[in-house]
Amino acid sequence: MDLFYSTHQNLIDSLKGVIDRQLTNEIDWDHPLIGIKGSRGVGKTMFLLDYAKRMDAKYGRSCLYVNLNSFYFTKRRIYSFADEFFKRGGKLLILDQMHKYPNWSNELRLIYDNIPGLKVVFSGSPVLRIIEGNDELKDIAHMYHLHPLSFREYLNFRTGNKFECLSLDEILHDHQQIVPTILSKVRPLAYFTDYLKHGCYPYFQDDAAIYNETLLKHINLALEIDVTYTNQIELQYLPRLRKLMQIIADHVPFSPNVSKISGEIDTSRATVMNYLRYLKNAKLLNLIYQGEEGASKKPAQVYLHNTNLMYAISPENISNNSLRKTFFLNQTGVRFNVKACNGADFLLDHDKKFMVGGKYTKPATNGFAAADMIEIGSENIIPLWLFGFLY
Repeated sequence: MDLFYSTHQNLIDSLKGVIDRQLTNEIDWDHPLIGIKGSRGVGKTMFLLDYAKRMDAKYGRSCLYVNLNSFYFTKRRIYSFADEFFKRGGKLLILDQMHKYPNWSNELRLIYDNIPGLKVVFSGSPVLRIIEGNDELKDIAHMYHLHPLSFREYLNFRTGNKFECLSLDEILHDHQQIVPTILSKVRPLAYFTDYLKHGCYPYFQDDAAIYNETLLKHINLALEIDVTYTNQIELQYLPRLRKLMQIIADHVPFSPNVSKISGEIDTSRATVMNYLRYLKNAKLLNLIYQGEEGASKKPAQVYLHNTNLMYAISPENISNNSLRKTFFLNQTGVRFNVKACNGADFLLDHDKKFMVGGKYTKPATNGFAAADMIEIGSENIIPLWLFGFLY
């Protein structure tokens, strides 16, 4: 236990360059069991360590951060460890990489039922079914998703500003009054291209020159572990998943011909549909549907989850059109239901139509335009970058 205390202290003492995340303000920190899900590289560990550091003044040695990558937990149950920690005066236990531990949901349930004075915050892979279909945790755990950095979060970190989130209603109807207040402090377009290339994941702080290499490593780990292991896919089929990702990256926005894809990656139509769903759950893809979504229904269009993935996987096939649409879908999809629709690029929040494009983009009929390369919009024409302020 003393070794874990020492590691905890060393980690929070060395913490620097922390990016303020909107999720911090949205979590009910008083709840006794809190889960944080997020894709690889999105900053879950940094997020938890920042929380531990902020709680240090309140809890002192009553707070402990533990990474379950430790081989110690191959021989020690989490419940037993938590019980000892509580008996030593522990009040807040932060468990990182919960998905690395077998039988994790049962252990968390035991802690919740038998150690009511202990609060637990844990992190896990985005593909874990922590609430859905999990009878042990669905009524007791509060789950939150840590998304890749929004353009607003990136801009705040790079410039030292403290811009707040905007509601969709504010962006649509008050943008002409809001944008000048932002422009008085920063020129967003000066940072927008860098964000599209390497701003979604916090390790841009380390070395921008190897950003894509780091991102490719995380993509492959997600495919090898989060997708294959969690969905019980044999590793011999990993090349099919990688090829599917490459096909999509080469053609985004991609309208899938499932029969053709099944032939290209040598598998069945049903398996292709499953693969698309698995990759979506791992936060590698965004799927949009026309009408209601269904497990067996083909998506109308497939996008990579964010623009950074485009630069990492298929930089030679990137177009301005695909970049703009991928950005818009990524930023709006965090808060809203986004669908494909006739007569527009996207249908947002069930009734708002959008065309997404360059500076001369015209609004959808009875809708809006999200236009790139403009600082200030007019009426129903809104700067594309402003949609990066939704979270």
